[in-house]
Formats: sequence, structure tokens, C-alpha cells
Amino acid sequence: MRTLGVEEEYLLLDPHSGLPVPLAEKVRAAAGPRPLRAEGELHSELLQSQIEVATAVCGDLGELEEHLLRLRRAVGEAAAGAGCRVAASGTAPFAGPVPPAVTDDRRYRGIHADAPQLVDEQLINGMHVHVGIADRATGVAVLNRIRPWLPVLVAMASNSPMWTGHDTGFASWRTVVFGRWPVSGPPPAFEDAEDYDRRVRALMRTRILRDRGQLYWQARLSERYPTVEVRALDVQLRTGDAVMFAGLVRALVDTALEESERAAPFPVPAPELLATANWHAARHGLSGELLDERGGRRPAGEVVGRLVDHLSPALERSDGGGEVAAFAGRLQERGTAADHQRAALAEGGWRAVLELITTLT
Repeated sequence: MRTLGVEEEYLLLDPHSGLPVPLAEKVRAAAGPRPLRAEGELHSELLQSQIEVATAVCGDLGELEEHLLRLRRAVGEAAAGAGCRVAASGTAPFAGPVPPAVTDDRRYRGIHADAPQLVDEQLINGMHVHVGIADRATGVAVLNRIRPWLPVLVAMASNSPMWTGHDTGFASWRTVVFGRWPVSGPPPAFEDAEDYDRRVRALMRTRILRDRGQLYWQARLSERYPTVEVRALDVQLRTGDAVMFAGLVRALVDTALEESERAAPFPVPAPELLATANWHAARHGLSGELLDERGGRRPAGEVVGRLVDHLSPALERSDGGGEVAAFAGRLQERGTAADHQRAALAEGGWRAVLELITTLT
């Protein structure tokens, strides 16, 4: 099995008001060194009201689930000890009049100086899936083949409809907020690894980006690990759902590699068409229609079905593949996490939303 790992970002919220609280350092201190097992499993994010976990390199989905459950429990217990709650929501449902505090780190302070309003509104949390690859050339071939499917992942994993005390009307408002950075959204198509590196160097020469970490494409080559990193997903309410999405991403990479080896043709949607598909997916989730991998407008359930069919051979070969396919197939009927947040708001008001996003973590 191809190796994989996951990073998850969470919000730290006041248990009564639901407002973000700058307690990341207290939570980190309370969580270590046990039950954490390795350095780097838990670290701060851009804002002091966020925290991130990172799993070890995992060989299968069962191992990944064990790590995510352990890390979520560790962070949840540490947060309770620090007087706050962990929220697995793609956006903060509430925000106070004072901008959130930036983590005291030279890089983060610099990013805030470059784009203060964007950083002040960066109360968003994603899930990043790393899948192991042999080399950068292989990675670029994967990026080119998975990019048409990224909007479908955005719709399926949507978990950020609420923002500063109101329903945005979007299923993934996080996608919209993140899209305001200079390099973001679905990546372009690249000729090869040399083209990827050449274009990244050109971006860095502008000195608008502080480092390659600000290449906020929804899929990119990791600069630290021999992996393709898919960043299109909102953080998930449930650990089990996070594991299923990781399985989908791994199958996407496996399928891309298999197709690349036999030089199978693949769709290369124009950047403007892919951007439109991405925006539409963020707006509607699975509640209506989506653009498929070739730009055709179809019912969301049909597009998800096309994705599962596309991944079917890879899923059949992988551990947990049947569960992943079944999860994707029933997701529209069960509803996305964004649908669950809206249902909680309708049934129990904002308190119910707070309970939902902090209890299932």
C-alpha cells in the first residue's frame, strides 16, 4: 500500500460564547509529552486560536485512524484543561470585535504584516492528505491528473457554512476565504517537474510570497516530504470521515500513477473552467449540480458516482477500499458536514452548532 499521512487544523473556542480564544500554547503544553508519541505531532498555526495535528507516516487506513483518534483525544483533553474546546469546523461560526492574535513567530508576523486583513480573517481549518510518491516527476504527473477532480472533493468535504454569526449560503466558505491569497485554488497544469520548479522559482522571484509554504494550491508537491499534498478538504467533524477522505485521496493518486504509466489520456480543463467548478462546488456542496471532470454540468450524485467509478480499480486493490466507496456513495443521502451544521442551526440554534462542532471532535 502507498503510504499516507494527514494534518488536521482545529479551532480553539470558548465553551460558553463560542468565540475563538488565543490558547494554543497552553493547549500544546498541556498535551505533551504524553499521550503524544513524537515531536511534531502537535504544533501551532498562524493564529493563536488554532492548533494543528500531524500523524506519523501510515501504511494503511487502520493505522491512520488510530493516530487521528489518539491525537484528537489528546488535543481535546488538553483543551479542556486549558479552559477551551476544540472545534473541527472549516470556519469559525462566531467572531468577536477584536482580530484574533497572531502566533508569536517571525514567519507568521511577517505574513500578517504583508496581508493584515486576510490574516485577521484566516479563522479557517483544513485537512491536508499526504500520499507518498517516488520522485517529483511522478508527483507532477499525479497533480496533472487529479486536478480535474479537486472541486468534487471540495463539495464532498464541505464543512464551513457558518461565518461570524451567520450562514454564508456556501457549503465551504473556507474555500472562498483561502482563495483570496495570490497562489491558491486548483493548481495549473504543468509540462513536467522542470516546468513546475521553473514556475515556482518565478513566483518566488516576485518576493510577494515569503516562502514556498505560501503556495496555497489545493494540491502541490510537498517541500518537506516525498509526497503529493492534497489541501482541498475542510477539516472533518468525524474522525471516521477524515479517514475515508484520506482513502479517496490515496485512490486518486494510485489511479493517476497507473494511468500515467500506461500513458492514458486525461482531461485538462482550462484554468478558468476549473476555477468556476471549484467556486460552484464551494457554493453548493452536494445539494444540487456540479461540474464534472470535463466541465459538464450534472447532478452532484452523478458526479460523485463518476469519481467512484474512476477510482474503482484502485479502491478494489486497497485496504478499506469497499468502505471508502460505500462512504462516497451514501454521502449525498447522509449529508455533508455542512448540511449537518445547517440542520443543527435549524433545530437548536447557535448553541446546537457549537455543540456539534466541538462534541464530535
